[in-house]
Amino acid sequence: MPERKTLERAREDRRQGKAPSTQAGEFVREEMDHIRKGRHGARSTKQAIAIGLSKARRAGVELPAPKRESVSEQTLRNAKRDSQRGQSGDGAKKPAAKRSRAVKKALKREGRKAASPGALSRQAKGAARKRTASDRKAAARKGVRTKGAGERSAAARKAARTRARKRAR
Repeated sequence: MPERKTLERAREDRRQGKAPSTQAGEFVREEMDHIRKGRHGARSTKQAIAIGLSKARRAGVELPAPKRESVSEQTLRNAKRDSQRGQSGDGAKKPAAKRSRAVKKALKREGRKAASPGALSRQAKGAARKRTASDRKAAARKGVRTKGAGERSAAARKAARTRARKRAR
């Protein structure tokens, strides 16, 4: 069950007309937070992200299922099932207590490194590497369009700091 704060932030994103992937990002952020706080672990960053996306779909975020060629048949089925549950309003229905306990117990045995800054950085870079340069450029352009002046200057300051830090090495 997602936290109330997460649901509110996702609804706020939706009201602002942000993309479903942005709305789903709130659930992924919550998952990373849980891992960092030690509530449970994850085998990999990819698994942690998948758990967050599943929660988002069940909460009613209209996130499309992944492309058939990029994932297994099982993952595709799970994504479609989660989406249907979210759209039908059954998303809030609790899973069986026994199943929930088993999943939690299994996740507690996993490591906490999946949510570390280094692991997230590797995941993001790997995902970006799979995209074409023009795709990345288009995403950056869209990001600039949707930011306000204050956010843009904050992003520029952050980029300048990152460049300075890399030069100092």
